[in-house]
Amino acid sequence: MDKQTNKLSRRDFLGRSGAALAGAAFIPSLFACGGQPASAPAGAAAAAAPAAGTVNSKFGGVQIGTITYSWRSMPGGLENIVKYCKEANVSSIELMGNDLEAYLGAPESPMRRIFAEAMAKMPKPQPGQAPAPRRRPSFTPEQQAEIDKYNEEMTAWRVGLDMSKVAAAKKLLNDNGINVHIVKMQPSGMKTDEEIDYAFKVAKAMGAKAVTDEISLETAKRCAPFAEKNDMYLAFHNHMQYAEEGFSCDPILAVSPAVMLNFDSGHYFGSTGIHPNEMLKKYHDRIYSIHIKDKTGPNVEEAPNANQVWGQGQTPLEDILLLIKQEGWPIYCDIELEYDVKPWSNAVREVGLCVKYARQILM
Repeated sequence: MDKQTNKLSRRDFLGRSGAALAGAAFIPSLFACGGQPASAPAGAAAAAAPAAGTVNSKFGGVQIGTITYSWRSMPGGLENIVKYCKEANVSSIELMGNDLEAYLGAPESPMRRIFAEAMAKMPKPQPGQAPAPRRRPSFTPEQQAEIDKYNEEMTAWRVGLDMSKVAAAKKLLNDNGINVHIVKMQPSGMKTDEEIDYAFKVAKAMGAKAVTDEISLETAKRCAPFAEKNDMYLAFHNHMQYAEEGFSCDPILAVSPAVMLNFDSGHYFGSTGIHPNEMLKKYHDRIYSIHIKDKTGPNVEEAPNANQVWGQGQTPLEDILLLIKQEGWPIYCDIELEYDVKPWSNAVREVGLCVKYARQILM
């Protein structure tokens, strides 16, 4: 362990994992996070690992999971998510709303195609010219008409959804040992009150306790009443807002007891350089779940606030997980895979390695 940062380094992880995780049958070979394949040695620690064919990512009383966004590079669909969870040993998830709605029979979205078409028409920098700042593409009248038509179809579909379909989705996951603790429905983008109510109803029917969205006072004021109505939480996710001068989550949390945080500890550390445990200590009773990832801090000379393979960055992952374990806080800890996956690996394998990394810290 690096005593200065109290974090499990890549070398520590490799050294421990050969002895402690040799019997982890849920992944056929042992990999270091982001590293080259290596054979897993046999050992007597197999009894400490989950039995073959089961998933259990609760370690030392701390529920480790993942946001299914981590598998965005893989084929989508709820059936595939089940397969990925079983391969990575994930028993609890933050489920992306688009994956759920696709399973429930939502109209197919044209947005990815339209964005690709619009981006292709944007001017490219000339040789030797610096790339222009990223900006949203403009849509043709025909593209905008298609977007508007899709939004109208989605509104009608959501309001008229047969909730028995949601029960089938929940059963698919639960029968495979997978629970949904939060759904990223992003109600701020929904146009009608009926749709916002739908978001909380569907998440609740999936067994979740919270719906997540991007942090916003306006969204809190608009959507918190629907969280209260459905006995749910509205949990806000952050990017770099805490690094902005004067930003505070206090006015947002003050809107309602139903407003919670879906605290991204990686974005927080990477943008502010402040230890995430400061937020955890202050707001632990208002933090429903956290995203965990490894990043550089904001003050390094090369690649500040950059995603890193777990154990290669500066985020104090071990401190975060051990504090939650020590205090017994019921905070869901979700892996968000954002570092580049090497050609010899894939996103499912890397999430599984991050699960192993967390288990090494907690067990």
